[in-house]
Parts: sequence; structure tokens; C-alpha cells
Amino acid sequence: MTTTPHPNGQAVIDASSEAAKWKAINWRKIERQVFRLQMRIAKATREKRWNKVRALQWMLTHSYSAKVMAVRRVTRSSGGKTPGVDGVVWKTHRQKWIAAQSLRRHGYNPLPLKRIYILKKNGKQRPLGIPVMATRAQQALYLLALEPVAETLANPNTYGFRPKRSAADAIAQCFNALAQKQSARWVLEGDIKACYDQINHAWLEKNIPMDKTMLKKWLKAGYMEKGILYPTEEGTPQGGIISPCLANMTLRGLETVARNAGTPKQKLNVIVYADDFVVTGTSKEVLEDQVKPAIEAFLKERGLELSKEKTKITQIEDGFDFLGFNVRKYSNKLLIKPAKAEIKRFLQMIREMIKTNKAIKTEILIQQLNEKIRGWANYYRHVVSKRVFSYVDSKIFQALWAWVKRRHPKKSAEWCKQRYYRCQGLRNWVFSVKTMNKAKEMRNLDLFLAASLPIIRHVKIRSLATPYDPTYREYFKDRAKAKRRNYLQWERAIG
Repeated sequence: MTTTPHPNGQAVIDASSEAAKWKAINWRKIERQVFRLQMRIAKATREKRWNKVRALQWMLTHSYSAKVMAVRRVTRSSGGKTPGVDGVVWKTHRQKWIAAQSLRRHGYNPLPLKRIYILKKNGKQRPLGIPVMATRAQQALYLLALEPVAETLANPNTYGFRPKRSAADAIAQCFNALAQKQSARWVLEGDIKACYDQINHAWLEKNIPMDKTMLKKWLKAGYMEKGILYPTEEGTPQGGIISPCLANMTLRGLETVARNAGTPKQKLNVIVYADDFVVTGTSKEVLEDQVKPAIEAFLKERGLELSKEKTKITQIEDGFDFLGFNVRKYSNKLLIKPAKAEIKRFLQMIREMIKTNKAIKTEILIQQLNEKIRGWANYYRHVVSKRVFSYVDSKIFQALWAWVKRRHPKKSAEWCKQRYYRCQGLRNWVFSVKTMNKAKEMRNLDLFLAASLPIIRHVKIRSLATPYDPTYREYFKDRAKAKRRNYLQWERAIG
């Protein structure tokens, strides 16, 4: 912070210099510096040189580059505008610069979390702990040092909350494990009960390779609810930036335990995504009597247990739902489609959006609907979704027609069609509105059709690939190029 002289002799603080410092940061250089250290941490982890891992982690968490990167990640995230118990958010460049300079280990004591609840799919409420901005930034900083270790040690077929991996990879692995005629025909659908809330603190402190002092402070920070401070004796809060990585490291070894419970002939394959997983097997008895007890013992050591209501064993001909997809064999042919429950939930959300915006401008309604439809369709565009997309489009058309008729109850159907729909090629019912683009030119803003999105088969990531291994550097470059080509094809499809 600099000062400038004042006419009456007093010094005036120049806040603009701090804002200028933040704006002048060369982010490409910062990212290279951090990544270089992360690669060294990963290399030391592969060599099992744990003293060097700790030394490099210390170096990274005390570096200027990692600190500004951590603050940038926190302020650019979707929750960056949500304050914790102190009501503070970092909006200005000056606040971000000061925040980065204040990230110190010595003397740091986290404030308690703000407890809020969100509605789950089954109607129950899920507790979330919202840390203050300073705690989020500290967690983001230490995550930069922990992630290379977690990635290097991770199980090959764990896909949730890992860099360069997604739900599409998990579903592609389900296809690989179940598609062949000789593939396993039984599936153990596993769900860990309140995974984030029940992880044993003693186990975390003993087994997570990071700064134990910082980890213990976060675990024991407590939470505020209705003005009352409650202690946290177990679990890592959902809402913390580092929590998904801690949960992944807690479940590290699950794949090995499940595979070792049987023999290669029993075709045991494990696919894990966050706290959900599936295990394939040749028979119900193998999964019930061998695999499930081994997994339960593994989880018990960590303070966890399987959810009795959600964990079940299913035959592939009956199908199962995983990550919003339905995986099922029809006459020995494996088809993966959007799950019926997810289709119903999506349409219910769309109908609710249309119904509650009776007086909204048509332009705004179309923009809101397009964002939801594109996002939902893009998630399912790698599987057998074309018929489902057409079905969803028809139901949205019906909901919009009802919306139009409610707005104009005294107008004829022809008048309504002329007002809200246009013709395009062979299509006579394109829900559309005239609007002005950035170049001040009039254009048609059309409702996006899910069925217009091309179905592109997802190419699964290699199971052992990690961005912190130089062996896969060219591999990830090629994947990035392919992803870019697919994105351009997607952009052309949606116009």
C-alpha cells in the first residue's frame, strides 16, 4: 500500500495501487509456476519420498503464486458471492490483493461454518457448511498442494471431483464393463450413508498427507445455526473446497478391496463417483457374500457405512440407475439412456419455470429455458438419448402453448401462433421472438430443441491418466484438441 501527501500534511492511503497490482498479474506465468511445483510433488509421491513431498507442499502453500491463484479460484467460483458467518465477500481487485497477502499459516484460526440446508432429490434436506472467504481461500491454497498427491495415489476408476474427469467417463466405464456378451450380469449399486458428514476425524488426521495443523483446524471449526455454535466431531463439511478431495482420499483403496474380494473369473469391476459406486460380478452370491462384506469392513475403519435403502444388487437385464443414467441390457444389447426419474424431474422444473413466469417477457423466458435445456441435453448427449430429447421437446412445446393461451385467453389459436411462433424450413412451430443483438441488428431468438443436439460418443479417459504425470502430457493435449472439435460441432448445432 502506498501513501500520497495531503495539503494539510496528513498522509492519504492510495488504494488504487493495490487494485493495479491485482490487475497486472500475469496469470499464465502464475499457473506455470504453480503447476511446476505440483509436478514435483507428484514425482516425489510416485517415488514415495514423503519428506520431500512435505517440503514441496510447504514451499507451494507459502508461495506468492499459489496464494493469488487460490484467491482467484475462490472469487471466480459459483459460490464466490455467498458470504460465510462474517458476511464478507471479496468483490474488488483491492480486496482480492489484500486477501492474497493475508493468507498466512501462523496465527490462522478459522471461523465456524454457516449451516444451510438444500433439498435433496428424495425430498429430504442436505446440510451444507459455508466457510468464510478466508477459510475458502486457505483451503484452495492447500488443495493446490494436496491434489497432486491425491491424483497420483487415486484408484484408476474413480471419476468424481478429479481434474480432467467427469460423469461421462464413469458412464463410459460402465459400458466397457457390461457391454460384452460375456460381461458380468450382476451389479452391486452402492451408496455411502452421509459420506461427508461421518468420515472419522482421527482417520483423516492420520492418513491425509497434508499439513495436519491446518487440517485439524478445519475439521474442528464447528458451525453456526440460528445463532448457536455447534462443535464438529466427525465429517468434512459439504461446501468446503477441499472436502471432495478429502472424501476421494478417504475412499482410496475401495476398488482394490472390492477386486481382491473375489477372483478374476468373477469379473469384478468397480466404478466410483463421489459417494456413489457400482461393482459388477458374475453372480449375486459373489457380490452379496464376498464383495459387500469386504466393502463394509473397509468403510467401517473410516467411520462410514453403506446406506441400506439405496444399496442393492441388481441383474443387468433389470437395469440400474447411476449418475442420472439408466444402464440396462435389452436382448443382450447394453443401452444407456437418461433415467426416467431425471426426465420427470427436469420436465417438472421446466413446467414450474414456465408456469411461475406468466408475465415475463418472451425474450427472457426463451433465454432462461435455453440455458436449462442446453445444459441438460449436453449432459446426456453421449448416450442413447435421441428419442428422449424428442419427447422432452414435445412436452416443453405443450407447456409453452398452455402458457401462451393463459396469457391471451380471448385470442384465437391462429393469432397466438402468429404472435409467438415462426416457420423455419419444414418446421412451422418454432417458438421465437424478435430481438436485437450486440450489433444493434434484429434477429430471431428461437427456443433450443434438445433433439437438435448431435449424439457424440464420449471417449473415456485412460484409467491411469493424470495431468500430473509427464507420461500423459501429449495424451491430454490430444484430448483437448478433440474436445475443442466436439465443442465447435456442438456450437454449430445450437446455432
